[in-house]
Amino acid sequence: MAQSFTIPFGRPYLTGREQTLINQALTEGYLHGNGHFTKKSQTELQTLTGCQKVLLTHSCTAALEMSVLLADIQPGDEVIMPSYTFVSTANAVVLQGGVPVFIDIRPDTLNIDENKIEEAITPLTKAIICVHYAGVACEMDTIRSIAKKHNLIVIEDAAQGVEAYYKNKALGTLGHSGAFSFHATKNIISGEGGALLVNDPEWIDRAEMIWEKGTNRKKFLLGQVDKYSWVDKGSSFLPGEVTAAFLVAQLESVKEITEQRVKIWNHYHHVLDALEKQEKLIRPTIPTDCQHNGHLYYILLKDGAQRNLLMNHLRQQGIQPATHYVPLHDSIAGQRFARTSGDLAVTCRVADTILRLPLFSELAESQIDFIGAEIEKFM
Repeated sequence: MAQSFTIPFGRPYLTGREQTLINQALTEGYLHGNGHFTKKSQTELQTLTGCQKVLLTHSCTAALEMSVLLADIQPGDEVIMPSYTFVSTANAVVLQGGVPVFIDIRPDTLNIDENKIEEAITPLTKAIICVHYAGVACEMDTIRSIAKKHNLIVIEDAAQGVEAYYKNKALGTLGHSGAFSFHATKNIISGEGGALLVNDPEWIDRAEMIWEKGTNRKKFLLGQVDKYSWVDKGSSFLPGEVTAAFLVAQLESVKEITEQRVKIWNHYHHVLDALEKQEKLIRPTIPTDCQHNGHLYYILLKDGAQRNLLMNHLRQQGIQPATHYVPLHDSIAGQRFARTSGDLAVTCRVADTILRLPLFSELAESQIDFIGAEIEKFM
């Protein structure tokens, strides 16, 4: 029997409007993709981010796969990315025959180490995928400068980055394209769901064709062609209207949801300050140019053994913490389909020592105080 926890790791937040809008979608009777609620979601996201074109997808994975198609990754093309990320980042490249090239992450933000990108570039390098871990931005000015110098495409895996910013610019809008996630574990949710942010104007027309299963259906709907046909690669990337209606309800409260999560994050940061000063653990680092969204709160411990002992201690107190990614370069598929550039020591150390703490909108300050007290007791 699964263990029940007094304080679970996460809990999806509902605004109270989801059921109303889902019922409206059911009443309207238009349930397949690209209806009223899809268009409304896209408009809301364009307004929120300042992106030129947003296309709603059934997952962030789908948005990443669309990005790789738009980047025209061909068999043998190399794409630089961190090993410390979810499998979808690499899978999107592998599905087109490309080769993920894993490099190390920074010890402060756990994002791709921009200083290790150039040494990984070869004549086969086509793109860089940067992952904004925990809703904290990568060092995008440096990454974009390197990409411009070497004529590379930049794709942002901003799965955790809704309502987070780099130098006041929304994550997902700083590369040629970006990908959001609305999975039930994220800040803004639709159960499953995602969005592609298209920032290169030259990519917009093709993005819409790929989104419409590789057809020119949009031109048909606009009366520009008599019938639509297959013109490019594509797939079924659209969500249904029920999913989009759920997302609209969430987007109506995006500012309030983010504000509450950042408030919780800040309380954790305050509670654990003394333990970091005593060098018992390491708290997250937020660079000056970054505005995060309170997506998750983690601590880094001395070693894997201590992390596991603390995790077990918290579980015994009814608290559900979690580790995170198994580095992709260590996986069976990673060793088969990808290659590694340089030493990934930081990646391995972080994977062994990270512990994510419960964070969800209804988490009370008293519960955070309790978690902090139990960590201090263990230490």
